[in-house]
Amino acid sequence: MSQNKPIIDAKKLSKKYRTNVQYLIRAWKKGRSDSEIACSTGIDLFTLRLIRSEIELAHRRQRLENKKRAPGLDQISKQRHIFLRPLT
Repeated sequence: MSQNKPIIDAKKLSKKYRTNVQYLIRAWKKGRSDSEIACSTGIDLFTLRLIRSEIELAHRRQRLENKKRAPGLDQISKQRHIFLRPLT
C-alpha cells in the first residue's frame, strides 16, 4: 500500500491558518507540547488544537479508506476475534 500523495496538504492548511504547518508537525513529532509551540510561534492554543484535529481527521479518513480498499483483511481479523473469544 504505497502512498503516492501526502495525506494532508500542508500548503493549503498553512494558507488557511496563516502559519507554517510543516513547522508545527515537526515540533509535534519532536514531542513539544502545544503550550511550548504557542509560546514560540505566537499562535493561540485554540488554533493549534484546530490544526491538530484537522490533521488527525485527515489521517483517520485515510485509514478508513485503506480499510475499505482491502475488505479481506477486515474479515480475517473478525474471524480471528471469533476464534479467540468464541463465547462473545
